[in-house]
Amino acid sequence: MLEQYIVNHYLRAFIVLAGLLFLIRVGLSIATRISIKLSSKTKTDVDDKLVKKSSRPLTFLAFFVSIFVAVGEVPLEENVSIVLNHFISSFIVIVIAYLVYVVVNVLVISALKKAAKKTKSDIDDSLITIFKSILNSALIIIAILYILNLWGVEITPLLASLGIAGLAVALALQPVLSNIFSGAAMVLDHSVRVGDLVYLDSNTKGKIMHIGLRSTKIQTFDNELIIIPNSKLAESTIQNVALPEPKSRAVVSFGVAYGSDVDKVKKIILAELKKIAHVEKNPEPYVRFTEMADSALSFKAYFWVDNFENRFSAIDEANTRIYNALNKAKIEIPFPQVDVHVKK
Repeated sequence: MLEQYIVNHYLRAFIVLAGLLFLIRVGLSIATRISIKLSSKTKTDVDDKLVKKSSRPLTFLAFFVSIFVAVGEVPLEENVSIVLNHFISSFIVIVIAYLVYVVVNVLVISALKKAAKKTKSDIDDSLITIFKSILNSALIIIAILYILNLWGVEITPLLASLGIAGLAVALALQPVLSNIFSGAAMVLDHSVRVGDLVYLDSNTKGKIMHIGLRSTKIQTFDNELIIIPNSKLAESTIQNVALPEPKSRAVVSFGVAYGSDVDKVKKIILAELKKIAHVEKNPEPYVRFTEMADSALSFKAYFWVDNFENRFSAIDEANTRIYNALNKAKIEIPFPQVDVHVKK
């Protein structure tokens, strides 16, 4: 229709460009205001970030689309028109790829970061960084391949080459990737956390200080640091004292001499167990008469402490209280001895 009123091709192209830019920009402005009003009523700030970060790429997209339409109003040679359209289309693909990245980054990454704040481990942040890098690389590769396809470049051989190169890189990085995925699996499975007390074997025990991408650091009771690759840790049998809850049971063995009143011993020790710091009332402490041994009546005192970190101090206090209580009640505590008879 414009051809009837505006004969000059360049003037008509300029008017189309300016008109489209104006209309699209007005439409985007109205949509942005509506989105801001709607997002202000929600409790999350994700929609606010999405509106803010998508505004600029949408403006660029409107600009290149307007140029693409306006160029069609100018009579150009076929080769020039094709090359120009390819250039503009390439920019549109780049802007769309960036817009997809913005949307995914705001929606998915924000959700992952929110979930990562609920855990004590910093491997979540590392996983998010890896995911962002993979996303960036994937979008760049897809955009490049699409642009090459626009320009008539055969991309099938390139895809085959990328597949072979990816396989070679994956094989070379297999140990590293194994540690990364093993660490991620342990965190997602909630089998270990930073601060947990773990026993791997008789020589490897301590508190988890750090779960990294490649390895996990464990601080022993001797204040030494053990660094274990995540893949080996994932394959090990782990005794996690902190799970399923921090509350932990302690057991103290002791013996009294034959002839002692068993019920009296139980009553005295049970009263002492209830005085221990950090001891739990539920389940209640209890004492068991376990064995009539060679030189003593053997007992075991069982009690729970509120946190595994207080377990060793509670055991120390229990031993002290049991020894002092038995001495105070004049209940003999036997010790190993041997009677030697000399034959004349």
